[in-house]
Amino acid sequence: MSTVETIGLIAGGGQFPLLVAKGAAALGHRVVAVSFKGHSNDDVHDIVDNWKELKLGQLTKLVNFFLENGVTQVVMAGTISKPKAFDMRPDLRTAKMLFRLATKGDDVLLRAITREFESDGFKVVGPHVYAPELLTPCGLLTKRAPNEMEANDLIVGWKSARELGRLDIGQCVVVKDGVITAVEAIEGTDAAVKRGCSHGGKGCTIVKVFKPGQEDRVDMPSIGFRTVQGMTENGATCLGVEAGKSLFFDLEKSIQFANKNKITIVGLTDEWFAE
Repeated sequence: MSTVETIGLIAGGGQFPLLVAKGAAALGHRVVAVSFKGHSNDDVHDIVDNWKELKLGQLTKLVNFFLENGVTQVVMAGTISKPKAFDMRPDLRTAKMLFRLATKGDDVLLRAITREFESDGFKVVGPHVYAPELLTPCGLLTKRAPNEMEANDLIVGWKSARELGRLDIGQCVVVKDGVITAVEAIEGTDAAVKRGCSHGGKGCTIVKVFKPGQEDRVDMPSIGFRTVQGMTENGATCLGVEAGKSLFFDLEKSIQFANKNKITIVGLTDEWFAE
């Protein structure tokens, strides 16, 4: 992007908001951030031009802060604790938005939030625009390729996770010998991996995909070193992540660890299964 923008960063937890802020600043953009008490990585405050801490559900104050700072683009990056989010006390605008929703799955909710920002004239941009290096590469990423059982479980997981995604339930499934042993729900990927492996035992396969029709500007599946480390702790041996539509944090570190522990990692696409 050649023109200078003012980026309104909605910062959650983890390293993602930091990487996005640094990426946007490196391109010459001004970055202002909103963080949420108990959810966000406060280190982002030190690397942006201006910031404000709010409570979840204070949509009016958030929008006003962005308007006051001349924000032209809105970017959402970082994790929000879903269980903690149930304690949200919505302001009037947020309450009206929630009331209009038939369901409150992740994708439905994030689409509604996106529409709210767009109604105020902001352009909502995917965070990967400012951190493209995080997109998962395609193909075999580790030294070891999937064995026959793992390859079959990748197929089962790929199809099952996509169907669950259509229902806006989760992005990840755990598979062992063709049997789904866990489905990700509100607990998150790492907890689902632990639960699935406790049922399936050693040799489980983890598959994480982009939900069909998902709003990629505000919600892309993500994976990282902690998940790969957790696979070793729980006996999982294969990880499939949708390539180009998911984020992989600490990829090089994760691959080195996987190779050392004989875990296979694959960046999945429809074409990969056709090979």
